[in-house]
Amino acid sequence: MANERLRAALLQRGVSIAQLAEAIAVDPKTVERWVTKGRAPYRKHRYAVASYLDTDETYLWPSALTRDQVASASESEIVTVYPHRWAVPRDVWGRLFASASEEIGVLVYSGLFLADDTGLVRMFGEKADAGVRVRMLLGDPDSAEVAQRGRDEGIDDGMAAKIRNVLVLYRELIGRDNIEFRLHATVLYNSIYQADDQFLVNTHVYGMPAGNAPVFHLRKVAGGDMVSTYAESFERVWDGARPIGS
Repeated sequence: MANERLRAALLQRGVSIAQLAEAIAVDPKTVERWVTKGRAPYRKHRYAVASYLDTDETYLWPSALTRDQVASASESEIVTVYPHRWAVPRDVWGRLFASASEEIGVLVYSGLFLADDTGLVRMFGEKADAGVRVRMLLGDPDSAEVAQRGRDEGIDDGMAAKIRNVLVLYRELIGRDNIEFRLHATVLYNSIYQADDQFLVNTHVYGMPAGNAPVFHLRKVAGGDMVSTYAESFERVWDGARPIGS
């Protein structure tokens, strides 16, 4: 049976079988068998193909890894765990976003602590000027979901007020090239901060401000599923959010 996922990945990126074969140093007929007959390559070649096509090994060959291998790779994606967001050193946030060469993503209700840091706000602008895509997802201050989160935290209308404050703090970035802002009306289970293949994931705990909840520092590892899961969640919220202009 043909590997339609691999075929689609090649077409999407405009890569021919011959080009892929040359890039990973194998015979083109071997690559053709991977595509047309669905044969699974050796692990080193699966990793090389996934890296070259900028996709996940488990997506291209979902049955190639055992459950134990996926679990082990996913565990390896955990860089460190912080018991509270306030325990994450400021330079960790700085290094995270400074490391981005392709994409920065922020999914929060307000993320006031970021917007209130003029150094990080300036970095977002500088990264955008350097060609990095910056996507900011904030809660819609008029949504029922934001109102409920405010009640859950015991600050009522304070959550919507924080978001409006953040929009003011980001005013110099809104409408700028390579920077996109959207408002979402989503029940967030986590806030997500992305820089290429690294993530800081701030869990949400009922009745507690996000600053008091744990943070997981993750880095993508071939064969792992954790980073891919949060990346997919980010995209789903992004697709359902509404853009805001200047």
